[in-house]
Amino acid sequence: MFAYCAGELPNWNTISVSGYHIREAGSTAVQEVAFTFANAIAYVQAAVDAGLDVNTFGQRISFFFNAHNNFLEEVAKYRAARRLWARLMRDRFGATHPRAQQLRFHTQTAGSTLTAQQPANNIVRVAVQAMAAVLGGTQSLHCNGYDEALALPTEESARLALRTQQVIAAETGVANTVDPVGGSYAIEAMTDAIERDAEAIIARIDRMGGTLSAIEAGVIQREIQESAYRSQVAIDSGSAVVVGVNRYSDGEANREPPHVNVFRVDPGTERRQIERLGALRASRSPNVWRRSLDTVVESARSGANLVGPIIDAVEAYATVGEISDALRGVFGEFEETASI
Repeated sequence: MFAYCAGELPNWNTISVSGYHIREAGSTAVQEVAFTFANAIAYVQAAVDAGLDVNTFGQRISFFFNAHNNFLEEVAKYRAARRLWARLMRDRFGATHPRAQQLRFHTQTAGSTLTAQQPANNIVRVAVQAMAAVLGGTQSLHCNGYDEALALPTEESARLALRTQQVIAAETGVANTVDPVGGSYAIEAMTDAIERDAEAIIARIDRMGGTLSAIEAGVIQREIQESAYRSQVAIDSGSAVVVGVNRYSDGEANREPPHVNVFRVDPGTERRQIERLGALRASRSPNVWRRSLDTVVESARSGANLVGPIIDAVEAYATVGEISDALRGVFGEFEETASI
């Protein structure tokens, strides 16, 4: 993808390295930064090994982080991540272009913190999380709907999530100052600690042989699971407060929960999509479609760049599932080890 876009789409953001799912699975803030960057290091190293210029493709790398509930820690997390990534790109990979050292990132508020009990409380959670992301320097932002612990968001809750962003952007003034919390003792101390601890985890992963080796050995998954377990134990014991769930629940367990309008998917949607897919397959040229998939398979076996053949297959109306099946036939599927 890096190589193809460098020649064909030089201004395309070629990858969004995600830490969101890592945090949603139960990691700590430090682990989110460390494991995300360990993954990113593997991507960058692969590109460098392929002969690509880090100062070119490095400008197009972006990241995707989570905004969790601990307000000051989250602000510090983004600040630490920016510093650490700049240093990794400069010192580890020799990037000299300032934009190749910059951490450009998108943030989404934490779906795992939303509660089905007293769902209106989620409006406050989302606003606090979004503010932390803005103060931490995010380039773009996604606010979750307050009803997402119950169902897909309704149009009303999606609109309120959008308005939350717009109030922060247009009314609070916090976006008008670069690094507005810089200099705060608490923030600076947390920033230093997160950066130091994340760097230590990355060094440990390096000693294991890199992130691929750590994943194959189940180390990263196991450490996330352990953090998730400790977090849930704290909630179950009440030492970690979740408002409306284990504290300030107003005796809701003994009465009917309040009615909340939730989004309901039209049962006919699946049927109509199946019909559309059938019509597509009936109308495409079977010879062109088959040849395009054969080219994908040949390219995968030879180690050639797959982006061009995949685009050709899409233009021949091969489906995502068919292209994926073709690649699975060559590469197989990842299976977690029994030790995880």
